Parts: sequence; C-alpha cells; structure tokens
Amino acid sequence: MAQFGRATEMLQPLGLTPGHVKLMMKLEEGEGRAMGSLAQSFHCDASTMTWLVDRLEERGLVERRSLPSDRRIKAVALTAEGAVTKGELMERMFEPPNELLALDRDALELLEETLTRIRESSRREPEADAEPRRNVVPTA
Repeated sequence: MAQFGRATEMLQPLGLTPGHVKLMMKLEEGEGRAMGSLAQSFHCDASTMTWLVDRLEERGLVERRSLPSDRRIKAVALTAEGAVTKGELMERMFEPPNELLALDRDALELLEETLTRIRESSRREPEADAEPRRNVVPTA
C-alpha cells in the first residue's frame, strides 16, 4: 500500500493516473500504435482506451494520427512534451524510497543476500518432501 501512496503522490500533481502512465510507457515519440492493439494489450474495451488517450491528448502528451498503411486506423504517439514527461516519470519511478536510503551498509547487504536467495529458490524446483525453512531475520 505504501508503494501505491508514493505513486499517487508522484502522479497527482501531474494530473495523471497509473493507467495514464501505463499507456505512456507503451508509447514512443513519432511511432504511432494502433488504438485497437493498445486496448487489446490493456485487456480493456475501445471506449476505455479512448478515455485514457483523450485525457493525455488534452494535456498535450499524446497525439492521434492515421497509420500510413491504413488511414482508417487511428494510432497514438507521444508528443515531444509527452516524451519529456515519460523520461521524468521513468527517473522518478526508479528513485529508491527514503526507507531504503535510510538503511546502513550492513542492512543493505543483508537485504541483497536475502533477495538473492529468494530469486534463486524460485528458480529451483521445490523438493517434494522438504519442509519449509523458517528463518529469523536479525533486527538492528
């Protein structure tokens, strides 16, 4: 839930929702993507995609254009302003949260080790007769 709150704090001043950001991440400047294929990739109907595109278009972040191969099909592409906004969003999304920045080196090394173990164990086939291990993570 904290991650959702952080995302909302980041997006709200820009007047964007997580759906808007998801759409922007699928678009590039200059390259148009057909609205129908975008709706399919979002698993939503065309009217929902139209609503998302309308809101981004109102802010000058995307533009509609016809596909050169079939002028009946509307495609969506980022504007120059949309590309800049997407870049800023990408930078903000990958900023570590303050809680992570506050950890000391030992805690970060323990976290890295623990996450590595989790990743490695998820790649292996579980042993049928193995009992789950209960590890206690030391607290500082």
